[in-house]
Amino acid sequence: MNKTELVNSVREKANLSLKNFEEALKAVLSTITQTLAKGDKIQLLGFGAFETKERGARKGRNPQNGAEIKISAKRVVVFKPSNALKSRVK
Repeated sequence: MNKTELVNSVREKANLSLKNFEEALKAVLSTITQTLAKGDKIQLLGFGAFETKERGARKGRNPQNGAEIKISAKRVVVFKPSNALKSRVK
């Protein structure tokens, strides 16, 4: 499902206009992005949690020629699904 399909599906279920829902979705995604950029965690009960974690520097290999490369440390976004979501997906 892409963003357009998601917008249309949720919009129909919530009985909202396309313009209103697109603005609301942009606001939600913007808030999530800003919160994660600050290093804070977002917890949605019954769904899961988004947070950032530090990934340390490590060595890797170039798959084309096998040469060793250095992969720098970075902060990554992780999602941990709730038990309720896990059980519904099973």
